Amino acid sequence: MTPLKIVVLGGTGFVGRNLLARLSAEGHTLTLLSRNLAQHPDRMLSPGVVLREVDVYDPTALRQAFTGMDVVINLVGILNERGDNGRGFRRAHVELTKLVIAAMQLAGVRRLLQMSSLNAGRGQSHYLKSRGEAEAAVKASGLDWTIFEPSVIFGQEDGFFCRFAALLKLAPVLPLARANCRFAPVYVGDVIEAFVRALGNRRTFGEVYELYGPDVFTLKQIVRMTAAQAGMRRLVLPLPDALGRLQAFAFDFVPGKPFSSDNYRSLLNDSVGGIDGLHRLDIVPTRVSAKLPEILGHVDDRQTRYDRYRAAR
Repeated sequence: MTPLKIVVLGGTGFVGRNLLARLSAEGHTLTLLSRNLAQHPDRMLSPGVVLREVDVYDPTALRQAFTGMDVVINLVGILNERGDNGRGFRRAHVELTKLVIAAMQLAGVRRLLQMSSLNAGRGQSHYLKSRGEAEAAVKASGLDWTIFEPSVIFGQEDGFFCRFAALLKLAPVLPLARANCRFAPVYVGDVIEAFVRALGNRRTFGEVYELYGPDVFTLKQIVRMTAAQAGMRRLVLPLPDALGRLQAFAFDFVPGKPFSSDNYRSLLNDSVGGIDGLHRLDIVPTRVSAKLPEILGHVDDRQTRYDRYRAAR
């Protein structure tokens, strides 16, 4: 593929770091937009990535940043907001997406790769509703767009298996809301491959790709699997829905919101997909069992180094 000039929003997160590394290795010219350079030191970036400080909510600044680019990749997404009224989700997902679309139209950039979520537009959560509204704006834009709808994404330093591993270290019992919600976790490397294959492929224009893995697990199976792989004997205690809602409400007031009422509402929908986007892109999916030892081993190694550091102080 001919090297492209690509601008990325939301590129410092879990998926973004992996995608930037892959696109850099492919020889593309990459510009990463950030509202605060101090939060993203150069050591986090792949070689050849240019970091620009831009207020992405400023239409003029966004248009200027897009001018001369071939592709815009929008990875911006949040899992929780301040409060529980949907405003934070709408700002991050809907308002920003509409600004991106307008800036692309003014700058003459036609190609947009948009990260979304499985179940976008379905269910009761502000998160899923805002993802659906963002998708509707993209579909009405007239651009050459491709939308990706992943299930929960796993890989080294993910926010799923690694987060549960950290929680399981804290107590012998883990009360679990919506324990029977089903997931088909998709490997981050497969998500990255989907973006790369779609990048210059005109057949992906105007297409939505559901990205999910070959294995379906309930949430309680995932947590028990995590504990077993990490060598921890833990009791996973499924909560009835009434207590699950109460747990979520309580966590609304915990700094960092490890769980929230909106997360609970999202869990009312199974995240298993229906039309296999990886198959449509000729990508062989990676099984959880093939990567979990590596993922949780990485967590253990990091914790071991930290423990040694503390002991040496």
